[in-house]
Amino acid sequence: MKVDAFLVNSFTANGSGGNPAGVVLQADNLSNEQKLAIAQVVGYSETAFVSQDDEVDFGLSFFTITGEVDFCGHATLAAFSIMYKKGVITAGRYVQRTKVGLLAVTIASNGQIVMEQKLPEYLGVFGYEAISELIGIDVKTLASTQLPIEVISTGLPDIMVPVPFGYLDKIQVNEHLLSEFCKKHDLVGLHAFELCEGKSGLTASCRNFAPLFGIPEESATGSASGALACYLSKYLSSEHMNDFTFEQGRAMNCVSIITASVESNELATLKVMVGGFAQEIGQQQIFVYQIRIAARSGVLISSVKPAQILEMYSY
Repeated sequence: MKVDAFLVNSFTANGSGGNPAGVVLQADNLSNEQKLAIAQVVGYSETAFVSQDDEVDFGLSFFTITGEVDFCGHATLAAFSIMYKKGVITAGRYVQRTKVGLLAVTIASNGQIVMEQKLPEYLGVFGYEAISELIGIDVKTLASTQLPIEVISTGLPDIMVPVPFGYLDKIQVNEHLLSEFCKKHDLVGLHAFELCEGKSGLTASCRNFAPLFGIPEESATGSASGALACYLSKYLSSEHMNDFTFEQGRAMNCVSIITASVESNELATLKVMVGGFAQEIGQQQIFVYQIRIAARSGVLISSVKPAQILEMYSY
């Protein structure tokens, strides 16, 4: 069996930067174990698997190198961008089935993808003391923002952590402590941000850390960007329609641009949308013996030399 994986950078800025994701089309006959093994072979933070669906346009599932996650924004963008550019679909509105529910995706004629996200869940607030040791920023500095640290989910629960301007690049994450913290509180990761000053056109610069899921840092995070848009709408804006532009990946020398919008009324949030562009960067053919190796050994195939592949395959 041969599986073709498309390699795609999502949330690119003028064709560069972005966050890489794998995309596998026609994944209907793949088991979850095979999907996990394929994701390990691809080696990116997430790989999206696209299947047919009896009721909506497509079913999507998402796997990191350690397991399945309910939703992934940048892998969704990658999947629909590839389908559009390969002529599988045309510009228009589609509905995908995910583990967080049915979500709409709109494709513009210029290739921009805008994804609907799950309506926000506000899951609790942490004190500055609890977060300080996780990111290496002292309590007094965190408290100076006068903004809360809150867990918000628009698909995946992330901790929204505001830091003063100039401190984002100074974050030093303790991956062990953050992983244990996320495991204890059933969280995916931490999304730190600093509000941008001046007329840069950016709302905030961001960094995202999810070491519990094998992601030390990510250069663009769609789900967390939706959550951040809801956070900013809640605490810093009084308009019923809010539009935001986020920069992420600067500390990784891989700048990404993510747009987000929140529509609400006096009573509730009505819609959360996250958008951007994607760029195909290659394709990878994965053969059944590689999938078996990854599934049996737990070793990332990208880090294995050919001689080791033969050795493992001989088992």
